Amino acid sequence: MGISTKIIRSTYVDSVRLMQVARETAQLPGIQDSAVVMGTEANKEILREAGLLTEEGIAASADDLVIAVRGEAEAITKAISHAENLLQQRPQQAQKGTGTSFHARSIHSAVKANQGANLAIVSVSGKYAAAEAWEALHAGLHVLLFSDNVTLDDEVALKQYAHRNSLLMMGPGAGTALINGIGLGFANKVREGPVGIVSAAGTGLQEVSCLHDRYGSGVSQGIGTGGRDLNERVGGIMMLAGLEALQNDSDTKAIVLISKPPSAQAAQKILDQIKKSTKPAVICFLGAGSGLAVNESNLRLVDTLQEAAYYGALSAGSVLPAWEETLKDEAQQQDEIAAAWRERFSPNQRYLRGLFSGGTLCYEAQVIWRELLEDPVLSNAPLTPYNTLRETQKSTGHTALDLGEEEFTVGRPHPMIDNDLRVRRMLQEARDPQTAVVILDIVLGFGAHQDPASELGPAVSQARDLAYKEGRDLAVIASITGTSSDPQGYERQAQALKGHGVILCECNASAARLASKLVCDR
Repeated sequence: MGISTKIIRSTYVDSVRLMQVARETAQLPGIQDSAVVMGTEANKEILREAGLLTEEGIAASADDLVIAVRGEAEAITKAISHAENLLQQRPQQAQKGTGTSFHARSIHSAVKANQGANLAIVSVSGKYAAAEAWEALHAGLHVLLFSDNVTLDDEVALKQYAHRNSLLMMGPGAGTALINGIGLGFANKVREGPVGIVSAAGTGLQEVSCLHDRYGSGVSQGIGTGGRDLNERVGGIMMLAGLEALQNDSDTKAIVLISKPPSAQAAQKILDQIKKSTKPAVICFLGAGSGLAVNESNLRLVDTLQEAAYYGALSAGSVLPAWEETLKDEAQQQDEIAAAWRERFSPNQRYLRGLFSGGTLCYEAQVIWRELLEDPVLSNAPLTPYNTLRETQKSTGHTALDLGEEEFTVGRPHPMIDNDLRVRRMLQEARDPQTAVVILDIVLGFGAHQDPASELGPAVSQARDLAYKEGRDLAVIASITGTSSDPQGYERQAQALKGHGVILCECNASAARLASKLVCDR
């Protein structure tokens, strides 16, 4: 196997197109791995970790395009040529009768051609993202800024301007929103209803909105803020704006707020704003809920996304079984499952391995495991620096991997879009004699893989076969973030996964609790 690099000078291609090209190139015969990325220092470091960085790659500038391929010599030459040809092709134009064929080259021209537009989605290279967002805001548009790598100074300035002008500035790094019943970015088809959500966590918004749908409730608005909104510098500008808007919205009967632990200053601002209304509110600051001092009759603090969805739906009028009864019934069922599985493990099988596509779902699982497991859980996206997994290419002890982090996705599709990385890592974990349980989150919806069970299901069977051949069994636990109305179909995906021996749980939190029962005290 060899590695070869092609540099295309002063060329920018959007990240979605780069991921498509990298995926097609990696699937060619004789190719082991490939990446197609801009030559930024961050991307070079990730190429180095993947074993794809050459001297040519090191010399590339941030404005250059890097094609890196590992494989057989003859195959590499053909693969690089194939990647170049793909990059030169124009994106497919809309066919007649399927939509507009107009392709704007700027936000200004797009607004001119679409006078009724009031929202822009921005997904460009980080160094251009703020400028495009400013153009959209100055045109009076709400903004969903998908792009990352925007400075904190730019984020604060953009959000302050948006707030002064009664505009939403969702992001940077906002991948999900539900506005007036329309999903933006990675979103699910959920029924409209009385619960409004403001979330600094993309898959957190997806998980809670899907559970509302399953509980017979629905979502009025789902506002994504970007993951840094509640840090000390930004101060929760957009979460506060979203909260206030939902408090004043007659269609919203209850509000759910979601984030990883916020700064103390931002948290206090949120609590102060909640006091200004009698509308019920539920806060899920993952891993930090119990640390907040609250004495408000209209506010409930919860520890998991599942609880956030439950109490949000309940506060908005849904009739549901008592929460304590729900947990009691789950515990009884899970104890029976765990007892049966623990008999099937060999003495060396002690650890769980979480392979997550959703960063918030990975974080939620770690919050739960911190309370239920004696041994630490290591991660590339840990709760604390103490829990950092030093070598992400090899699991150690209990491990929770966020496979959507840049170290895994540079030049490759996100695992919500492409299952290849997760399939390979699952087989790797199955070969480890210490692995007892693999945990998967399967996210459906617009933008996600069109049929994840068709790839993950057979991979589960293959992983279990690998364990069987070495005299072991392997438990695979999964949850599905999705609805019956999603293009992939919740029931269809669930049935297919169960057919391959997957233990399916109602939600990510439930899957994390079951996984802990299988490995506890081993």
